[in-house]
Amino acid sequence: MPGSSDKSAAPREKWVRFKLFASPQLDEALSNYLTEMGAQGVFEEFLEPGVSDLPEPDSQDERVLNAYFPSDADDAKRAARLQAYIDCLAELFPDQEKPTFNTELIVDPQWGEVWKRFFKPLRISKNIIVKPSWERYSATGRETVIEIDPGMAFGTGQHPSTSMCLEAMEEILLKDRTFPKWRVLDVGTGTGILGISAAKLGASTVLCVDIDPQAVEIAHKNVAVNHVGDRVVIVNSDVAKIKGSFELIVANLTAETLIKIKSHLVKMMEKGGYLVISGIIEKNRQDVEKAFTRDDLIQHRLIADKEWVCYVYRKPSKA
Repeated sequence: MPGSSDKSAAPREKWVRFKLFASPQLDEALSNYLTEMGAQGVFEEFLEPGVSDLPEPDSQDERVLNAYFPSDADDAKRAARLQAYIDCLAELFPDQEKPTFNTELIVDPQWGEVWKRFFKPLRISKNIIVKPSWERYSATGRETVIEIDPGMAFGTGQHPSTSMCLEAMEEILLKDRTFPKWRVLDVGTGTGILGISAAKLGASTVLCVDIDPQAVEIAHKNVAVNHVGDRVVIVNSDVAKIKGSFELIVANLTAETLIKIKSHLVKMMEKGGYLVISGIIEKNRQDVEKAFTRDDLIQHRLIADKEWVCYVYRKPSKA
């Protein structure tokens, strides 16, 4: 566990522990979000009676989530992101006690390896398995194995916003025979998981775009590990600067960002092509539907998981 006092070890890694107090109804959503923020380990523990520093009377039902992040210049930004998410949860679930959290700096030279024991291969959909590089998994039948080392980038497949994208992509790329070749655009690629999956599901070419240079670096490594570098190109760019047309566009972002870039995304859609948008929480659903429900787009599918929704739109084949 974190907290080694061996002063002779070098270099000593610095970690930040986020300790969250939450009700059982919210712990899964928080755990998923922490993982997608880049947590290198999320562990749950139950509070013993009289231990909680939360208000009574329901302390016996409270539990603690411990999430560990490598400490760097973004520590404060992570705390702000987590607080914003907690504020959203409080609006969505007003009957639940609002989660609280604190942070603690931990120095330990070995914790960076210890957390890996808790990450195992995960089945995301019928055919897609996501696993870390240090775990072995033998694919059977039509299974597609995606190897991802998240680092500090978004996208491990565990969060509903990512898993719903993968589910939608799997249906489209494996079942639709409209196009002999699929050109795919992955907007906000993070770890590259969606772009890599598209290539492994049969896409001819995949363009992955992200404005975060660190995410781009991580995505490059994951593309190489998955041996899809001949079909996947990753660029550090704003999607507004991307030109061309694509049979499938996947954008796992926020509702606000999706609405902002809507016109450009629709413009790049090939006739008969698909647009998969995710990262949308229930309270923003109406705003997204209002923005994307238009004469030149047809809602093909809606996927929901807890407080998250994913839309699949299609552009009509006719001019």
